[in-house]
Amino acid sequence: MAIESKLAQYPSLQGKTVLITGGATGIGEAFVEHFFDQGAKVAFFDIDTDAGESLADRLGAALQPTHTRPMFLNIDLTDIDALRKGIADVRTAFGPITVLVNNAANDKRHKIEDVTPESYDAGIAVNVRHQFFAAQAVIEDMKQSGGGSIINLGSISWMLKQGNFPVYVTAKSAVQGMTRGLARDLGKFGIRVNTLVPGWVMTEKQKRLWLDDAGREAIKQGQCIDAELLPAHLARAALFLASDDSSMLTAQDIIVDGGWA
Repeated sequence: MAIESKLAQYPSLQGKTVLITGGATGIGEAFVEHFFDQGAKVAFFDIDTDAGESLADRLGAALQPTHTRPMFLNIDLTDIDALRKGIADVRTAFGPITVLVNNAANDKRHKIEDVTPESYDAGIAVNVRHQFFAAQAVIEDMKQSGGGSIINLGSISWMLKQGNFPVYVTAKSAVQGMTRGLARDLGKFGIRVNTLVPGWVMTEKQKRLWLDDAGREAIKQGQCIDAELLPAHLARAALFLASDDSSMLTAQDIIVDGGWA
């Protein structure tokens, strides 16, 4: 997709290797598109092979001389060995990874009484555990490159005390604690770590599975801005966090929610 002329270009992103998890659809797809439009070398992981290959093909068909075809890999992020191998494959293809966008998550609704030890562990694995191990796997790249940016996706859900998915809100609150701890340890290497915190983003999945009249009314009452929050709004914030323009911004929660939380 083409960038609108009124939106910012970030020259510091040109040629950088950017890894995006959960990049085939929804918010992740917007991340892939917008980083690609900036001239970054974009790799993305997802378990949706059809959507991932389609996105890579679509962007690859519109290559400009300064662009590199996106690299899609089918990776189950709950398999840490597979995650590490995928990161190594990206490094081999594109060079050191200096931007990591930890986007993948699953906000499947569930009741407290239905949670088992196994489903609890699965919820933590898909919503926070892989973020830590993806960050761990790119630290050396960023050290050798003199710095980098890790962007962890959080959620306003726990801030709003939302119910119906207790393991999800547990994991998402943990993301922000993880961000702050990593930022302290990695700052001395010029590595910045921030949490990008979405509100209720109007992806096709959200509209299909969760959004009803009550949800629309909650958004209308909660947000200060009476407009749909779109994946592109998150992508534009991620570009800033990844770029040199935010070089002294770390350990922060960047909330993009139309003013709800």
